[in-house]
Amino acid sequence: MEAFYALARLDYQLLAAALDWPAVLSASAERAGGAPSLLDVACGSGKFPAALQRDTDLSGLPTIRYDLLDPSAFSITEAAAVLQAPFAAGERFQTTLEELDEDAGPWDVVWATHALYALEPANLADAVARFRSAAGPESFSFIAQGATDGHYLRIYEAFLAGVREGEGTQYVASDDLIAELRRQGAEPQVRRIAYDHVIEATDTIVLEGYLQRCLFDDSLSLRQLLVAPVLGAYLESQLDAAAGVYRFHQEVDCIVLAPEGVTVPWTVAS
Repeated sequence: MEAFYALARLDYQLLAAALDWPAVLSASAERAGGAPSLLDVACGSGKFPAALQRDTDLSGLPTIRYDLLDPSAFSITEAAAVLQAPFAAGERFQTTLEELDEDAGPWDVVWATHALYALEPANLADAVARFRSAAGPESFSFIAQGATDGHYLRIYEAFLAGVREGEGTQYVASDDLIAELRRQGAEPQVRRIAYDHVIEATDTIVLEGYLQRCLFDDSLSLRQLLVAPVLGAYLESQLDAAAGVYRFHQEVDCIVLAPEGVTVPWTVAS
């Protein structure tokens, strides 16, 4: 996990810089008439709020009730532990998004950051519908998800083909979420960010841990990953031999559903 976040910390740093988040949260507080509520979907270990607290100035905001949703009780506990003002830990929902109680919410802000990869295809429509219903008509919603041509999706596709022999379910891509949002009548605004995770080829401990976490499988050693059918060829394609580093290229879509008439304060362009 620590090896993975040595690299993936950049994911959240860039998301914290993708919008003017103090402005987003301030406007949400004004629309809420005071202290807004927020739902973090599949909160993981709280890397996104930690990035916001570290990299943006949230000092002028009122207290924000920060509710946590994740199937893992451990993740909820970890995420709650990192919250600092203006975020105040609120309710805890140990469940999946699609199984979230229909009576829960709505929230003034709803976000899911690198959180929806493991959705079952059969549950995609229900999960997107529940994400939308978790937000009220004046709410601000945000999803960050890797695109089909980015590393997170490409490595898992190669893993399924070469190691799992075609068995298993491919990760959900941003493309899938955007298409389903539009199918349900939403009008998402989208900006893409592109960047690389760079690892020294000789830093085998970090490289192994990073790849294992990308695949949610720590049963294979680095040596096994590098020689696996399909997957090994993909990993070789990411090696910059001259520089002695692996460059894992990320393509991540930032997806916003904003209240009608609200200008989204983007700081990145597609």
